[in-house]
Amino acid sequence: MKPSLNFGTLFGTLLLAAILPSAAQAQHASTRAQTHGCHLPGVEDALRCLKLPVPLDPARPGQTIGLHVTIAPALREGARPDPLFVLAGGPGEAGSEVVPILNTAMRRVRPTRDIVFIDQRGTGLSGKLECEPGLDEDSSLSDDQVDAALVRCIQASKAPFAAYTTANAARDIEQVRRALGYGKINLWGGSYGTRLGQAYARAYPGNVRTLILDAVAAPDQVIPAGGRDSQAALDKLFGQCDADPACRKAYPGLRAEFDGLVAKVGKGLTISLPDPRTARQVDVKMTGARLLGTVHGMLYSPADARRLPFLVHSAAQGRWQPFVARRNLGADSTPEGSSATLLYLAVICAEDMPRFTPALVASDDAPLTRDFARRLPGLCRAMNVPAVALPAPTTIEAPVLLLSGALDPVTAPHRAASAARTMTHAQLLSAPNVGHGVSQLGCAPRLLRAFLDHPERKVDGSCLDEIPAPTFQLGSAGPQP
Repeated sequence: MKPSLNFGTLFGTLLLAAILPSAAQAQHASTRAQTHGCHLPGVEDALRCLKLPVPLDPARPGQTIGLHVTIAPALREGARPDPLFVLAGGPGEAGSEVVPILNTAMRRVRPTRDIVFIDQRGTGLSGKLECEPGLDEDSSLSDDQVDAALVRCIQASKAPFAAYTTANAARDIEQVRRALGYGKINLWGGSYGTRLGQAYARAYPGNVRTLILDAVAAPDQVIPAGGRDSQAALDKLFGQCDADPACRKAYPGLRAEFDGLVAKVGKGLTISLPDPRTARQVDVKMTGARLLGTVHGMLYSPADARRLPFLVHSAAQGRWQPFVARRNLGADSTPEGSSATLLYLAVICAEDMPRFTPALVASDDAPLTRDFARRLPGLCRAMNVPAVALPAPTTIEAPVLLLSGALDPVTAPHRAASAARTMTHAQLLSAPNVGHGVSQLGCAPRLLRAFLDHPERKVDGSCLDEIPAPTFQLGSAGPQP
């Protein structure tokens, strides 16, 4: 249903490792909160976990929420005392859901630093605010029926949505830092986590050693206003197909076919086909939200995006099975890994909708996000959260490394450039063949380690140019070799 600043689906499986307490842990043992050994679903590493009570509403002491924290101790003795805190995306993704980046983005960092994952309040194991999993993937419901079910879910919740702001999440990070006995910390944020990381750095500047921001949300960015960036990413994909002789030959009328599908679905379309999961004949209501939401989500990853021409062409020829099978991937994810829908709405409705003015709606209008922009106000009325006035961004003095993918449909490189204007020591790197999320690809893990070890030095990001562009899928057998 929603285009989000999501980062969790890009990471692989974990390395099997035996974990010993790090020197950083030993140094802070007398002051840190008591942690316990734990394992997370889908993760083979032995980790340390903590359930930390924090005030639900700092203005009204008394009621608390249990914050889940996962610590991956550094692998080497003599580890550095400054850990790396990981802030997940969404909003709605939990730190415990992105722990697999230990073996991808963080594989060079982890030997010498503890890595701390926080389940943001309202996500994962920190009181997840969610509706029925897969609700907006039910192909038997119209878009209006999905929204009505979401409104019923909102109304049935007892959560004080106004307490689930970015500012309160930043205060929670500070509570975790203190509880674990750390001094200055480093922060890595992905997508929405970059907004949260910047908020923490501005609220607690003396406690931040460095920031790494990947898929950067600028302070002035309104998350629902992503139409122009998403359209630019789609236009780039069509242009790349046209420039590729094999893709152009296979799909000579790709743009026209896509426009035709959008027009056909806009009039209402019910497809009868064998269910890709069960092979039973089913009727699927292909709505604008389902068609364009799937396309928008695929643009996050170039490898996924380069399957789009095949899916569009197949659907235009009346063969919808490949497209429906790809759309079903969202519903097939486990409930534990699904985003916290109500937390997403709590943040967006309070912090972004007040800035999503009619003028901005009009200037940002584009097919991929138009339906979302139309539906969001009604859901925000049901959420009924007070508007949060975001303060003018103060200057961040700590060294910052900003990473962008040139093909990103939601946090394009110009967002990082905008964020860097309020940073004294900012380095911007862009990867030409990458979409939403750079840290786990190519040489990026090495660059993260180099920056953390010597943030005062210039990082040479030219190796990011060597990350290859994926090949296009030209038939049912999959992408070209």
